[in-house]
Amino acid sequence: MDNIKAFEALGMTPKDGKLTPEQIAKVKSLGCLRDKRFEDIFNVRVITGNGKITAAEHKIIAEAAELFGSSEITLTTRMTLEIQGVPYDKIPALIMYLKERDLTTGGTGAKVRPVVSCKGTTCQFGLIDTFSLSQKIHERFFVGCGDVALPHKFKIAVGGCPNNCVKPDLNDFGVIGQRIFTPDKEKCRGCKKCVVEAGCPMKAPSLVDGKVHIDPEICNHCGRCHKKCPFGAFNEASEGYKVCIGGRWGKKTAMGKPLSKIFTSEEEVLDVLEKTILLFRDEGIKGERFADTVNRLGFDYVEKKLIGE
Repeated sequence: MDNIKAFEALGMTPKDGKLTPEQIAKVKSLGCLRDKRFEDIFNVRVITGNGKITAAEHKIIAEAAELFGSSEITLTTRMTLEIQGVPYDKIPALIMYLKERDLTTGGTGAKVRPVVSCKGTTCQFGLIDTFSLSQKIHERFFVGCGDVALPHKFKIAVGGCPNNCVKPDLNDFGVIGQRIFTPDKEKCRGCKKCVVEAGCPMKAPSLVDGKVHIDPEICNHCGRCHKKCPFGAFNEASEGYKVCIGGRWGKKTAMGKPLSKIFTSEEEVLDVLEKTILLFRDEGIKGERFADTVNRLGFDYVEKKLIGE
């Protein structure tokens, strides 16, 4: 299909050779953002899912950049790839070229945005399978809810541990990997030089009445003490998922607040994420971010809707 037919198929035929605000908005909804230096040049976002793509997909995007753009590609903060310098009349051909090779453009608008994930699956500090969870979020909510209009954009991040490299608590919905355990005090020998106490970066452990005690107000469940006790007092542990809601960055910033429950499975996280998106859709006001919705409704009310009976 040539460019003119592609424009007609997308309802984007130029009028008098000049782009209208409506035409610019139309291609923006497809993930094509105008380069402010030019009237008819755009940067086109290619969705990566969770920031992880194959070598074959890399090649396709590189070829597309050479065929339709300036041969330059940039990385966005949301881990999508932007093909730079695409003329307006080449946008439909580029989109179809990518689509025929199972790649899509997008990532703009008042809806669920592409999920961001750290490499917690392979990182030495990672406590959860971030690639697995973020891919499920991508399929179920970015793809599955692609036509769901929200009051504003909705950003999701999955972090593998409390190091928070991917800044989960600065997203509308953030997941932080946790390692949950209760020390086996029967195995604790009350060592005067406790390796767990000495090695904790948070300084949460201490000896109380000759036994190790973890201060729950200080411990961030980073798991650094797991299997460090030579007598096995810290050997038993399970995966956990801490969820923060209402974070944001930009002109206004807000730290997300954690829900009081630590979730123990991916499915629980997916369920509470679905409830969060539906609550934002139904009770948010057009133009407000989810952080503002939480503040307006009250955190206690929102948390009860998400995890209450």
